[in-house]
Amino acid sequence: MLSPRFLLLRSAASFTARSFCAGGVSKPGRAPDMAEVRNRLREIVGASTNWRDHQQAMSERLSLSSMLAKSQNDLPAKTMKDSYLEVHLPLGSEPQLREKYLTFHNTVRFGRILEDLDSLAVLISYSHTYNPTLKKSPLSIVTALVDKIDMRQHVIYPDCDIKFTGHVTWVGKTSIEAKMHMSQYVNGAYTPVLDATFVMVARDPENKRAAFVNPLKPEGPEEEKLFQEGEANKSRRVALSTASLLKVAPTDEERKIVHSLFLNTLDTKTVSFRSRILPPNSVWMEDAKVKGLEICHPQERNIFNRIFGGFLMRKAYELGWANACSFGGCRPSLVAVDDILFQKPVDIGSLLLLSSQVCYTQGNHIQVRVHSEVFDPLTRQHNTTNVFHFTFISDRGVPNIIPMTYGESMLYLDGKRHFNQTVEP
Repeated sequence: MLSPRFLLLRSAASFTARSFCAGGVSKPGRAPDMAEVRNRLREIVGASTNWRDHQQAMSERLSLSSMLAKSQNDLPAKTMKDSYLEVHLPLGSEPQLREKYLTFHNTVRFGRILEDLDSLAVLISYSHTYNPTLKKSPLSIVTALVDKIDMRQHVIYPDCDIKFTGHVTWVGKTSIEAKMHMSQYVNGAYTPVLDATFVMVARDPENKRAAFVNPLKPEGPEEEKLFQEGEANKSRRVALSTASLLKVAPTDEERKIVHSLFLNTLDTKTVSFRSRILPPNSVWMEDAKVKGLEICHPQERNIFNRIFGGFLMRKAYELGWANACSFGGCRPSLVAVDDILFQKPVDIGSLLLLSSQVCYTQGNHIQVRVHSEVFDPLTRQHNTTNVFHFTFISDRGVPNIIPMTYGESMLYLDGKRHFNQTVEP
């Protein structure tokens, strides 16, 4: 995390030292809130809050293609402090805002926090690529991956102010890694709540092909370390993708795990491959699903006329939480969010099908996978858009999840891999 001295530095997007209200008037002396973050994003790309005007504004962005850099070498290098932002969520000092974030049990809706993190990651990326000579950015910056979100506190208080900070920590040719930290003002001081790492990609104004972003120049050993961690994260993601169970067979150890699960479900009386019984304190994987449907209305659009990634994360999280709650028999707490992959954008008007599956359990931990796909009722085609991975913890032991088919066994192993990455040291 960058030192507090960066709070005194004006960001490249003119956003840290001066914030903007809806009318574009600066409000010196305080950090912006989330409403101002989203207003600033609309200003950067020329979007409108009105649906019809927004459609026209998006068509006008086509003319910005000529402003794209031909290569990364044509763009000036930026530093980490150029993209540093601090944003406040005044749940304590502005009670009227609290209603949007409140649950029935008087806690904070974490799905709303996911929406805020997504918006902040986009603005951080635009701050890194800011060009003061352009009125509008020709780049379409979208979320490619939520690499990881680690919870440092299980409780988020609904009546205490929240602070988000973040900046770019690594840059490729067309991709950007943004790290963010969330803390909450409790007992006279800000206490860390979570750390998040998002990977963003830059594309042309039509969001059809990749576009170059400014290189990053680390300053000092602390920033160099963050940059190297970004390189390591990229290598890790490539290795995990290569070893995906959708591409290669399980390891020897994993094959033994699957066979052991199979043996534990055999009926000793019949000794048949087809005769399976459920072990004590266990649940068949098939019986640990919760599904949902969302009609994607214009209200949930992002600044590029697609469905807002934060909205998708919120809906997936809430469905995953409901599944974990039903499975464990009590209200679970989130431990980590891992490897949320945005494979395809979701168009306005789509029918979005969400399927939540408990795929692994250990002790009082529940690993949930949420798969989202767009369904076209005219062609009857299904296309995967996102895969979400959530790790929850219950205040009591939970049943063992047992796969029956080979496909379910692969889900089990995949869930175990994600669990090991997020929970085990």
